[in-house]
Amino acid sequence: MRQKHGLWKLLLPLGVLLLLIAAFCLDGGADRQAPDASASSSAVSSPAEPAAAEPAEADPEQDLTELPEIPEEPDTPESPEEVPETPEDPAAAPAASPAASATAALSGGTADGTYTCTISVSCAALLDNMDLCDPEKTELVPSDGWLLPPTEVTFYEGESVFNVLQRTCKQRKLHMEYENTPLYGSAYIEGIGNLYEFDAGELSGWMYAVNGWYPNYGCSQYLLEDGDEICWRYTCDLGADIGGAAADQRSA
Repeated sequence: MRQKHGLWKLLLPLGVLLLLIAAFCLDGGADRQAPDASASSSAVSSPAEPAAAEPAEADPEQDLTELPEIPEEPDTPESPEEVPETPEDPAAAPAASPAASATAALSGGTADGTYTCTISVSCAALLDNMDLCDPEKTELVPSDGWLLPPTEVTFYEGESVFNVLQRTCKQRKLHMEYENTPLYGSAYIEGIGNLYEFDAGELSGWMYAVNGWYPNYGCSQYLLEDGDEICWRYTCDLGADIGGAAADQRSA
């Protein structure tokens, strides 16, 4: 009986301890489940917004080194001044200044600074010497001998017989071929209208006269005056057949 009573005293505190432990476990489990439910509820109802990323601070030294280089603008070359071309037709030239017009009027020129002269090209001497003419060239000789009848043209002050011949042949589409001769300081006329020197013998070729006079120098050296009359003639005898004999003359 005493042994049972002693055993009961040992079991009773042990049973009370077990009840307390069980009660403590139950209370602790309920407390832990409550916040979990609340957290899961809030997580479902309002999803968390992502945090805005803070802008990275710029590195001033890096910005300075990574700035793109601005290319330097190339120097624009200065455009060369255009030199006005001399018009082929003096009549198409711009109006001269009042001073130039007054000077031209005193010297016999027109108000626009141009002058006039007459020019002609004849091969009439060949008509009397067709036996000397190259057979392939006879058909090039006009029946009246005129390759260019007397024609009034304009020119500028300081222009030569050659300048007027060259411009007139170009305007009239009349063939003309020349060669520059440093020995004479002038252009030498080799052929006009496809009639060349030596086409009618060794003494044949072209000569020019101004106002009836045959100069003994090249046509590039003869400067014209207002009202001059230029005549280019084909000779078969060094000028003797056209009134301009000069054994040592090579006109151009």
